[in-house]
Amino acid sequence: MSDNEYRTERDSLGEMQVPADAYWGAQTQRAVENFPISGIRFSRRFVRALGIVKKAAAQANVELGHLDEEIGQAVVAAADEVIAGDHDDQFPVDVFQTGSGTSSNMNANEVIANRAAEMMGEDVGSRAVHPNDHVNFGQSSNDVVPTAMHVSALEAVEKDLVPALGALRDDLAAKEEEFDDIVKTGRTHLQDATPVRLGQEFGGYRAQVEKGIERVQTTTDHLAELALGGTAVGTGLNTDPAFPEVAAEYIAAETDLPFREADDHFEAQAAHDAMAEGHGALRTVAGSLNKIANDLRLLASGPRNGLGEIDQPENQPGSSIMPGKINPVVAEAVNQVHKQVVGNDATVAAGAAEGQIDLNLYKPVVAHNFLESAHLLTNASEVFGERFVAKLEADREHCETQVERSMALATALNPHIGYDKAAEVGKTALKEDKTVRQVAIEKGYVSEAEADEILDPRAMTERGILGQD
Repeated sequence: MSDNEYRTERDSLGEMQVPADAYWGAQTQRAVENFPISGIRFSRRFVRALGIVKKAAAQANVELGHLDEEIGQAVVAAADEVIAGDHDDQFPVDVFQTGSGTSSNMNANEVIANRAAEMMGEDVGSRAVHPNDHVNFGQSSNDVVPTAMHVSALEAVEKDLVPALGALRDDLAAKEEEFDDIVKTGRTHLQDATPVRLGQEFGGYRAQVEKGIERVQTTTDHLAELALGGTAVGTGLNTDPAFPEVAAEYIAAETDLPFREADDHFEAQAAHDAMAEGHGALRTVAGSLNKIANDLRLLASGPRNGLGEIDQPENQPGSSIMPGKINPVVAEAVNQVHKQVVGNDATVAAGAAEGQIDLNLYKPVVAHNFLESAHLLTNASEVFGERFVAKLEADREHCETQVERSMALATALNPHIGYDKAAEVGKTALKEDKTVRQVAIEKGYVSEAEADEILDPRAMTERGILGQD
């Protein structure tokens, strides 16, 4: 770039050349040059959260008489643009940066200050609105960043993930009802087991997702605690005593979520146990989706030489060499998301456990991995439900044929002829390629009428002892 494509900005270390069209200033530019690590920037959710925090801080400081109203209104207006995503390209700092996230906090301060100054008719870089004295008044990176972590995490969970999981739950519930009359062979240890209705299996999947929603929502109370107001080490130096509560009320109003001042500011800044707890719930949800995806892949295996109890959707050709092959590609994508989330969980757990004394210095990487997991699970849940689960069909005839041939039907004979004779029936049926019903009648253990009652596969899918009044 030529000289006229830059402007000169200053910070406590001196002058820096900043791109002329950038709203960021000297500290952000230093961070861009200091951290060419991954090329990964903070996500939309985190940048939005920084805007929310800065807006609420300005509103609180105006209300408490610490910020000029005209400047405060300009800061709020500029923060609104950040919240809306109008300036996402102005947040260039790498996720792998200073462990407190100071670079990203100053990035927000500088962008909002320069945009607010521009709104007031002043030049960008003029410091008519000061990034520290005005936008960051009564704050520190050490309380702003953990506050943004919680705001972005809870918004990602409540506004993105929970609705996506809810839609997947509904797709599974629809299949639970649709498949309720289909009796099939149950399987334990991947071996034939007593009959089960296909709808019951899908009911189990639906319940897994329902409980996943409950699990992530149990973390709401802790994620709703905000560190804002603790400033550098949790003592609240240089901020109004009323600031934390007032700012939290503004954040709650902006997000429509139950944010509140942290119970203990020292805990909120020195540790990130709430983030580790919350991500643990995300990991559990990912495991649930992985289990469901794996089961559906097995049930759809074939189409001729596998279980073949359900027919998968034809989303795309499955092979570059085998014509006509269809693979469970969407389910496989869900499997891969699970592996990524497990890896992210290790990072979040390790980062959350590594705080030293009064500050945890893994804030950026903890925030990034949490938000990536929430984003991946949101999209995976939506795609899994829409493009796979909702399009599944059952092979009713195949399920009926297979369940009649299962040696596990002999289990229902136990209360009537004893375990040993029932085992003999099952083994003989397998060896002679006969049904359990045929062998039990041939051996004289039950009559045809008794077999009809005791060996009814549909009746075996409910609790009780068949053949007893």
